[in-house]
Amino acid sequence: MPQLINNGTEMLGVSPKGVEYSTNGGRSWSPRYSGSSCGTFIELMAYGNELLAVTSKGVYYSTNGGRSWSPRYSGSSCGDFRSLADGGKELLANTSKGLYYSTNGGRSWSRRS
Repeated sequence: MPQLINNGTEMLGVSPKGVEYSTNGGRSWSPRYSGSSCGTFIELMAYGNELLAVTSKGVYYSTNGGRSWSPRYSGSSCGDFRSLADGGKELLANTSKGLYYSTNGGRSWSRRS
């Protein structure tokens, strides 16, 4: 698994199959989400009471520990999302078109000049 996050008593990770979880410190993993409607998962991050995911189709969010996902931003004007970071008062995104920021939880994005 290329990327792991702590989510309460669980660890969550991105795998080729989707999102997997572990409740025993990573000794064993089980599928959490394997649907294809979100595209391929690239990265996960905890953001407030949500999980955010960078996927091949944009930015998705989950409010139930990654069991289901909804689109947060799927526009193409930012390019392909590669990673997200919590910048405190804004969310930062590295995309194929440069650095973007959002002040509303990823619902809209502006290019950082």
